[in-house]
Amino acid sequence: MPERAPIRTAVPATLLAAGLLLTGCGTQAAPAAPAAPPSAAASTSAAAPRAAAPAGSLGGAGTACVLPVTFGLAKDWKPDAVDDPENPEFAALTRQGPATVRCEVDAKPAGNLGYLRVWTAPKGPARAALEGFVKAEKGSRGAVYRETEAGALPAVEVTYAVYGEVTEETKNERAFAVAVPKGVVIVHLGGFDSEEHEEMLPAYELARTSLKVS
Repeated sequence: MPERAPIRTAVPATLLAAGLLLTGCGTQAAPAAPAAPPSAAASTSAAAPRAAAPAGSLGGAGTACVLPVTFGLAKDWKPDAVDDPENPEFAALTRQGPATVRCEVDAKPAGNLGYLRVWTAPKGPARAALEGFVKAEKGSRGAVYRETEAGALPAVEVTYAVYGEVTEETKNERAFAVAVPKGVVIVHLGGFDSEEHEEMLPAYELARTSLKVS
């Protein structure tokens, strides 16, 4: 079972009840944290994970998602634009804190359970947008922020943990944010569990290190 179903314009109520879509649409409080949950800080190492080799690009005109930025795509990752993300009827699925989801890149064709999602937020400090994004994710904890770069742009990155109601385990997540002329772009990597997350990090690093303003 994938970590979250892709976002479409029609969302079955049964999936909402199961909490299988974007975080924040569940109705039950997250269970108490395990006695010794995996630390988000532990996933932040001095050496960044190796980036995957690019097999395409995303964000420019003619690609699956036209975005304020472009970046490299890892082999077999499938991008898809989110339909009608501004529709208030689907706000619980397409909004997280100050950000609106614009594109999701499915890792299943590459053999992993997870998505790389691109969000945009109104113009403002990248860190403030990223902090609001993380705080709005249900069950998030242990956030660790650091200054970094996305391509040649200054960026803020966060590693944190989330309790997954489906797996009943705490898993690691990661995101980075950059300020661009059209606002703030947040690129987020989740995963069905921490093992899947770690296996997908090269694709995330490719997006971060190859990012350019469109």
